[in-house]
Amino acid sequence: MALPRPSWRRRALRIVSWIAALGALVVVVILAQGWRAFGKAADGARRTRMERSPQWHGDHFENPQVIINDWTGMLGAMREASPHGEPSAPLPVVHVSRAALREPPASGLRVTWLGHSTTLIELDGKRFLTDPSWSERSSPLPWAGPKHWYGPPIALADLPPIDAVLISHDHYDHLDYETMVAMKDWDTRFVVPLGIGAHLVYWGIPESHIAELDWWESTKIGDVSVVCTPARHQSGRLVPQGRTLWGSYALLGPAHRAYFSGDTGLFPGMTEIGTRYGPFDVTLIEVGQYHRTWPDWHIGPEQAVTAHRMLRGRLLFPIHWGQLTLAFHGWTEPIERVLAAASKAGVAVVAPKPGQRVEPASAPPVVRWWPQLAWETAADSPIVSSQVGPLPAL
Repeated sequence: MALPRPSWRRRALRIVSWIAALGALVVVVILAQGWRAFGKAADGARRTRMERSPQWHGDHFENPQVIINDWTGMLGAMREASPHGEPSAPLPVVHVSRAALREPPASGLRVTWLGHSTTLIELDGKRFLTDPSWSERSSPLPWAGPKHWYGPPIALADLPPIDAVLISHDHYDHLDYETMVAMKDWDTRFVVPLGIGAHLVYWGIPESHIAELDWWESTKIGDVSVVCTPARHQSGRLVPQGRTLWGSYALLGPAHRAYFSGDTGLFPGMTEIGTRYGPFDVTLIEVGQYHRTWPDWHIGPEQAVTAHRMLRGRLLFPIHWGQLTLAFHGWTEPIERVLAAASKAGVAVVAPKPGQRVEPASAPPVVRWWPQLAWETAADSPIVSSQVGPLPAL
């Protein structure tokens, strides 16, 4: 006697059960492999201090100008992704030697772009490393996430002694777990916004090496003052979001001043930063990984030029482009649009190769080291942050 065949409902239920089990297994693997990299939530005295911040509202940090996203537009934008999202050939990376960095900058100020938002700023005798990332991917997992197009221009072990590491926020392309663990025994200071110290201590960095700052607070690195200045962004390594603060930095030395934006949308407070701490000899401002559907998250090329002027900058040094894909635009588009906007506004700008050293006092002319590719102009796809209001005349 033949056995009855399972009904279609039973078959469907069995398939759904297998899919659910497979999905659960994937989640378990991701949590297991990424657990340390996810970091740790602040508690105790650290959490109490966070809750006293003017930026803390309820159970998280907030921007004065909230971030607005066009979620429907984001989904539609995936169909518009540029065919030139990443390079088709190796980039002309300048490999930096330790010996080259031993020689101090003649002018007292030098910036070396090491890719994305990682830079070495040598200012008035002190060395600052911004958002260092020496991993192959910007991700909590070694096998998934945005992959870097080239390796670091200098090995981590070949860097000269670093006086301070500056972290702008805890997204994976700015706070890299593997790099932090490799640095945990360094004799250096880690300057971070509120809450991020919990991640670092969890990863083995001594509490005594951490300076944790709210907006407008500062710490001294020798005779250079490091001020954590506001930014318009968000934070979080898993869920929920907003449990750590984000920021930018003003470096104020006896003879030179530099500004590092981290990630930010345009906001009126940039004028106050410029008034309090400018003029800046150089502004390092993110220009890439933007889209018109999330203009409050990343400032975009034209608004980066606007921000540079609000900050009272002298030389604009574009960062946060040219190393990995996080958005839908072509990989050369950010620098093309920055150059066009800077030319129109009469703003001095540099466009170094990854690994190239720049002294703002004698900045080199722009030499196009990237290929000529199709790109969308500001008129084609404008990036306009919300709630900015009328800007002061510059």
